[in-house]
Amino acid sequence: MTEENRALGTPLGKHPTRVLFLGSGELGKEVTIELMRLGAWVCAADSYAGAPAQQVAHEYRVLDMANADQLRALFDEIQPDIIVPEVEAIATSELAAAAARGAQVVPSAEIAAICMDRERLRVLAHEELGLPTTPYRFAGSLEELREGAQIVGYPCVVKPIMSSSGHGQSVVRSADAIDAAWTEAQEGRRAHDEGDVSRVIVEALAPLDYELTVLTVSSSAGIVTCAPIGQRQESGDYRESWQPATFTPDVLEQAQHIARTAVEGLVAKAQASGEKGWGVFGVELFVLTDGNVLFNEVSPRPHDTGMVTMASQRLSEFALHARAILGLPITQKHVALSIPEGTVAASHAIVVQGDGEAEFRNVAAALAEPGTDLRVFAKPEVHGHRRMAVALAVGGDEADARAKAGNVAESLDIAIV
Repeated sequence: MTEENRALGTPLGKHPTRVLFLGSGELGKEVTIELMRLGAWVCAADSYAGAPAQQVAHEYRVLDMANADQLRALFDEIQPDIIVPEVEAIATSELAAAAARGAQVVPSAEIAAICMDRERLRVLAHEELGLPTTPYRFAGSLEELREGAQIVGYPCVVKPIMSSSGHGQSVVRSADAIDAAWTEAQEGRRAHDEGDVSRVIVEALAPLDYELTVLTVSSSAGIVTCAPIGQRQESGDYRESWQPATFTPDVLEQAQHIARTAVEGLVAKAQASGEKGWGVFGVELFVLTDGNVLFNEVSPRPHDTGMVTMASQRLSEFALHARAILGLPITQKHVALSIPEGTVAASHAIVVQGDGEAEFRNVAAALAEPGTDLRVFAKPEVHGHRRMAVALAVGGDEADARAKAGNVAESLDIAIV
């Protein structure tokens, strides 16, 4: 049976389509729900028990997904038809081995490896596909970083090549801060305790006006793009997003071209190795003060900022991801906005600080205003600060929608118990 015609509807029967999630956070939870609605069987794996997707999946497992032996044993046990990596800390060699044995890795084993590695991704985007980026250099030592920073100039940004969500990232405004940036890249990155030295990318700090995310979907019907999403970040992590963003026709044309070209390049890599390359990609873009658009990064899965699509589109990014990976066609009509013309949808991340379980109270008052919604992720605990929910709203314009979503977040009484 081909991937475009998978058997669905009998998850507990004789011939289920078996989907394994590697990472079970809030984004994976929503995709799990969409897959189960279409009749797939889902197992959700993560490094701890009680992760959001594990609470709704048919089964769950707990393991160190960066441990190749544990991951191989999981594959042998579950025998998945489809493997969906949702986090970066995965033994990518085992993904490639699973793909060689016939499993469909989403979007592909090679794409997962490329997008985890800022060096490979930047080389592909700029040097192979010709996409515009900030000036950059790579460095494998403090001395190389000093030389690279001198070439790209100050101020600059230093990031470990294998990390995400701002971990290990520094803005460097003068040469005397380079040593501290190298230390932060090594000690602040994800997987910093593995003992190896991380290569870093140093890139010029662009004259940024704003950022956009263009959700781009690769399916059996080809590649299409959603309406660009505006966003606000703090410390490299998403706090608000809205769709459609405000931009000029020229910015829209550049953004769609860059997003489509980047995903086409990645999908070509997948198909050259016999894989599908299907799924949702979150293409991150910089819009400069002069109106030019630059490629920044791409996430080979639904994007944090795309949570707004739960309010703005009939098919959210999660529904689109589920359909695409099952081999169902996604056309431009499938990604259309569903909100009334002239209105805007917004999302507002609810970040909780404390140590213990987070209980949500006063929800009735928070959701009293029409056009608002709330998704509680149900993460078991928070230690320090953690994104625990997202507020959604539709308003008459961007400011109205953002204000409504923000009011939902502010009206909640969140107790740490």
